[in-house]
Amino acid sequence: MYQPKSFVESRNDVLHELIRAYPFATLIVNNASGIVANHLPFEIVGDVLHGHVAGGSELSKMDDAEGLVIFHGPDGYISPNWYPTKYETGREVPTWNYAVVHVHGRMRVVRDAVWLHQLLEKLTDHHEATQPQPWHVSDAPADHVEKMLHAIVGIEITIDRVEGKFKLSQNHPTRNRAGVIAGLRERNGDGDAELADLMALQEESKP
Repeated sequence: MYQPKSFVESRNDVLHELIRAYPFATLIVNNASGIVANHLPFEIVGDVLHGHVAGGSELSKMDDAEGLVIFHGPDGYISPNWYPTKYETGREVPTWNYAVVHVHGRMRVVRDAVWLHQLLEKLTDHHEATQPQPWHVSDAPADHVEKMLHAIVGIEITIDRVEGKFKLSQNHPTRNRAGVIAGLRERNGDGDAELADLMALQEESKP
């Protein structure tokens, strides 16, 4: 990933927080048949990612493969009209702001029913937490859960390396960044509020 110095994010707590907030990721594996890409939610546990796929997936046959997992945070189009400097010099152009985390690691295929059951409980409890009446794995009939467990395999990826790129107008002066945050909040399109919040948080965390 192209990494200009201004946009590098290397703080583990920040990277892990983005993974938790945006767990649906793209898993890319290069095997003898070529490049394979799949999309699935992950749970981060320490320095390991846990997920699961259908037993018929090509991933179920890729034990010990090297993988790249891409987590996408908020993103959005940035208009040059939001930069105060545009009205002074005219020397500004559109761009796109975004935050991504790339996780590199080795993949292990897990077929242990107890491990899978615990993973499903963790995933559902996490994502159901905001529901008025959270659904739990135990709400489904035991025989149905058992059947589902036989239809999936677990994916465990031990993290070897993490890259974070938070392109949030850091290459612009403070007043331009403030203009972008204000512009995003005013536009308020899909993901704009989240991107503005991330930019504001980045400003607050500066030394």
